[in-house]
Amino acid sequence: MWDKVGPRNWRRPLLLRPDNFTPPSRTPWGGRRIREQLKADAQLQPGGPVGEAWELSVEPDFPSRLVEGPTLDEVLRSDPALLGAEAPQGSTSLLVKLIDADDELSVQIHPHDADPALAVDESGKPEAWYIVDAEPGAGLYLGFRDGVTRHEVETAIDTGEDVAALMSFVPVSPGDLFLIGPGTPHSIGRGLLLLEPQRVAPGKRGVTYRYWDWNRKYDADGQLDPNGRARTLHRARALDVTSWESAMDAAHIDRLSHRAGPALVDGPARLEVLIGRAGPLRSDVFSVQRLAGSGTLLLDAADRLRSLTVLDGCVKLDDGESALSLSRGQTCALPACLDSLRLVLDAAHAVLCSLT
Repeated sequence: MWDKVGPRNWRRPLLLRPDNFTPPSRTPWGGRRIREQLKADAQLQPGGPVGEAWELSVEPDFPSRLVEGPTLDEVLRSDPALLGAEAPQGSTSLLVKLIDADDELSVQIHPHDADPALAVDESGKPEAWYIVDAEPGAGLYLGFRDGVTRHEVETAIDTGEDVAALMSFVPVSPGDLFLIGPGTPHSIGRGLLLLEPQRVAPGKRGVTYRYWDWNRKYDADGQLDPNGRARTLHRARALDVTSWESAMDAAHIDRLSHRAGPALVDGPARLEVLIGRAGPLRSDVFSVQRLAGSGTLLLDAADRLRSLTVLDGCVKLDDGESALSLSRGQTCALPACLDSLRLVLDAAHAVLCSLT
């Protein structure tokens, strides 16, 4: 059994299983790019559409597992050194997902962590988006437009009108980044593949409130069905946690976004800081860095757990005692106790995420 090996067995890069997928009944808007394209090298069992892959997760509903078998949460709780600065809370608050939107996601919102209406097992869910791929014309719905009132949104919800028509639509391209804070209405548009780091308190579930779901109905398998059932809306709570004083005009969107451009996989190896306390997109919640190209990089040590997801090519990691090779569609957890890592990139595009 894994727990007889001892905690020091996990003080190394930890390869996570690639198939931690949500079922279509939970994410009925999902597509086929995650399973059939991004993770094509993983030799997964054939299956239907995938809306979300929870790449690094300790959430109770969809916990990540190491390829050796135990959940990531079990491993992290076995040795505080793996967590570094997060050790006092017992596990990590970092959650990293891949999202494939073959159709629009619901218009939704997340509350603040300190919202008094949250249950003891619920958490807020600030998040960031890194656009991996985008069909022509695809974009995001971010916030209600300047001048839109609560009454207008309430009326649109109650009459089944197009709530998204009251929002700011932002066209996107691969390499774009966005910060989505609590109280911000949002929806991911169809045709987007993105990487999403989130912060969710360990042992709790991140809360999402839906304003509107495009008047869709589904059968029990998550297939569109005019005779099916609509997904549950959370009208009152969504409206209550909305930051009505923060209209999402062009200037506000600019402050919450960064257009990094597509990853250049055919150049020399490089590491770009995209989001962080000192990045082009400032955040005191997330750190997001991009690795791209071919060659060798030295990755400095950190004081907390990080995730590394390979989106193209190959990345080999060497901590001096063990080596691990990641191919397209694979994610590993990098414990806080690791010293600097030697990375060898081969036509790679990868994203490194952590909390700050």
